[in-house]
Amino acid sequence: MIDLGRYAFAVLASYGIGLALLGGLVWHTLAANARARRALETHERRSDNG
Repeated sequence: MIDLGRYAFAVLASYGIGLALLGGLVWHTLAANARARRALETHERRSDNG
């Protein structure tokens, strides 16, 4: 591993926070996509029946 010296904690914490935020954004995008698909399918079913 690269020797980060006295800044090792700050650098590694920043990487961890960045990865957690990126993972959260990916999860949020996938969840929003699933909700939109379900809403669209529901809407399409209602308009096909009516």
